[in-house]
Amino acid sequence: MQFVQILPAIDLRGGKCVRLRQGDYAQETVFGDDPAAMAKHWVDLGGEFLHLVDLDGAKDGAPTNLEAIRKIVQTVGVPCELGGGIRNEETIRSLLELGLERLVIGTLALRQPEWFREMCLMFPNRLVLGIDARNGYVATDGWLETSQTKAIELADQFRDLPMAAIVYTDIATDGMMKGSNVPAMKEMKDAVRVPVVASGGVTTLEDVRKLKDAGLDAAIIGRALYEGTIHLPDALRIA
Repeated sequence: MQFVQILPAIDLRGGKCVRLRQGDYAQETVFGDDPAAMAKHWVDLGGEFLHLVDLDGAKDGAPTNLEAIRKIVQTVGVPCELGGGIRNEETIRSLLELGLERLVIGTLALRQPEWFREMCLMFPNRLVLGIDARNGYVATDGWLETSQTKAIELADQFRDLPMAAIVYTDIATDGMMKGSNVPAMKEMKDAVRVPVVASGGVTTLEDVRKLKDAGLDAAIIGRALYEGTIHLPDALRIA
C-alpha cells in the first residue's frame, strides 16, 4: 500500500505538550504549555492527521487531559487519534463524541482480548490496536510493565477484526533520535492485513524513506519535529 500519512505527535502531560525518552516519565522534555497552539502549528505546516497521547491517562488508566484534547480537536479541523487510558466502552463513546476520529487501545487489548474484540465490532474502523514492544514483547501500562506476549502474536489474534489500523511502537528507539527499527516494523506489516503505523525513533528524512520502502502505511513523528531534525513539509513531500 502507498505510504500515505505523516502523523505529528502531541504527547500530553499535566496539560502541557511534552516528550519522553523510551517512555520514561522521569525523562520528560516540555515543548509547550499550549497543546492546541502546537497542534495548529503542525496543521499549518501541512499536517493532515494528528496523533495525540494522554501520558497521564496511560499511567492512571483513564484519560485526564480532556480539556487540552477538546481544545485541540476544536482548533485544528483535521482528524485526530488519541491513545492513553482508554479502558471502557463509556470512555470510547465519550471520546468519539468529543470529535476524535480514532482511538488507540493497547493495555486492555492484551489483558481483555474478548472486550477489545467486542469494542471493535461495536465501533468498526474507529479503534486502533496500539502495540508497544520492548525487544519484540508487548509492554503495557504506559510501558511500565513488559508481558510475555510477542507483538506479532497479539496482532495475529485480532486479524479478523474491523480495526482502523495498528500503531506499532518500538520502545527502544522511541525518543532516542537514533533511527527507527525498520526490520521490526516491516515484520509487523508483513504479518497483518490492516494498515500499520510506525512509531518510535523516526529522526531523519532517510528514516521516513526507509519506512516507506518497507511498505509501512504511515509514520508518527514526535521529538524529531520538535527538535528540528525533520521539517514537516519535507517529510510530507517524501510520503
